[in-house]
Amino acid sequence: MSSRRPSHGRSPASTVSRVTDSALLSPVWAGSGDGLSDEAWLAAMLEVEVALARAQAALGVVPERAAEVIADVAGSARLDVADIAVRSREAANPVVVLVQRLTAAVAEVDPAAAEHVHRGGTSQDVLDSAAVLLASRTLRGIDGDLVRSADALARLADRHRHTVLAGRTMAQHAVPITFGLKAAGWLAGVLDASDRVRRTTADLPVQLGGAAGTLASYEAYAGRPGHGVRLAREFATRLGLREPDLPWHARRTPLLDLGWALTAVTGALGKIALDVQGMSRTEVGELAEPSAEGRGASSAMPQKRNPVLATLLVSAARTVPAQALVLGQALLAEDERAPGAWHSEWQPLREALRTAAGAAATAVTLLEGLEVFPGRMRANLDLSGGAIVAERLNVVLAPQLGKAGAKALLGRLAREAAAGERPFADLLREVPELDADRVHDLLNPERYLGAAADLIDRVLARHRDHG
Repeated sequence: MSSRRPSHGRSPASTVSRVTDSALLSPVWAGSGDGLSDEAWLAAMLEVEVALARAQAALGVVPERAAEVIADVAGSARLDVADIAVRSREAANPVVVLVQRLTAAVAEVDPAAAEHVHRGGTSQDVLDSAAVLLASRTLRGIDGDLVRSADALARLADRHRHTVLAGRTMAQHAVPITFGLKAAGWLAGVLDASDRVRRTTADLPVQLGGAAGTLASYEAYAGRPGHGVRLAREFATRLGLREPDLPWHARRTPLLDLGWALTAVTGALGKIALDVQGMSRTEVGELAEPSAEGRGASSAMPQKRNPVLATLLVSAARTVPAQALVLGQALLAEDERAPGAWHSEWQPLREALRTAAGAAATAVTLLEGLEVFPGRMRANLDLSGGAIVAERLNVVLAPQLGKAGAKALLGRLAREAAAGERPFADLLREVPELDADRVHDLLNPERYLGAAADLIDRVLARHRDHG
């Protein structure tokens, strides 16, 4: 590990040698994962080490000069990421080797300052704080993309508040809805996810506890009681993270909350994607993804326009919950630091973060350019010949036939119409309890939309307040 003296304030993110991580098998985040690469993790650990030294300097435990040397070296040193990864096997975490390299590099510049590297620290303080730091930044990016998706959905909900289509339950036509209401439902899910992301981001805590969570080493170096808590506060402030009530080395709820926030993100977007996939089927044709050169192409069939953006979102929604599950299992942490549970978190956490971030960015592309075909929606709505409003007819006939009797009659007529015997409307006109002249109006789907418009307005009001 070589070093040189740059200007103060150089970001540790520039200190590491490049290792390729191209997301070949996870295209949802391909081209956008640098913020969570191995290099980014090492840079975040260096940032934590610098914050610790500066916090200790601010409290008079480390000389200011030493803290600045540590910061300068951390901001300029070149790290062999692959070598650190291999050597980390000897300690089961990368912090031990990283601290050795950083200490040696600082010693080349100022041997006295090297004595203050990682002063009182423990590996978990560094790695957990780095993880939370990266998570916080990633979540802010995710929320920015969720806001853009929410804006696009709000426009769709308002523009299509009167665009009628078939509501589908259990894969079958149910009752009429509007595409505006469907978009409002998608919007509500995105707002739910955004709210969860914001709460989780605000609650992410720094980690500082020393070897077994007592802050004893920090206080010993300071030589005065009460220093540990003051240091934790200063350290948290410098990293822009929340100061927890006590260290959470073996209390892993912060990462559990993070995992489920990411699950909420990919789940909300995955729900939208599933609907887009179904509504863009050739025989349905109600929606289409935005077109772009090469997007949706098949390696064999030149006519294909596959819903690839939705496919990426569904893939993300199916993988992130499994990654979050590992974070949940890490709640079973032995003693004051778990041998294995803690270590099991790192890779699933990173994958969940970058998968959710990639999904959020992909959703923006999908929703800002989503193509809507109202004519196809209406044509599909009319396939049942009006049977889609049978529930409304049930209400009309119930006073004369009873609810069960009306339902049985309408079910029989719908089956006859579906079998091609006669149109549903013609069969209805022969029902003595119905006025034949009213049948056309009773079958009008626009007359059976319930409170759809009011519900849309409620979600749009929430969106306006969301910010």
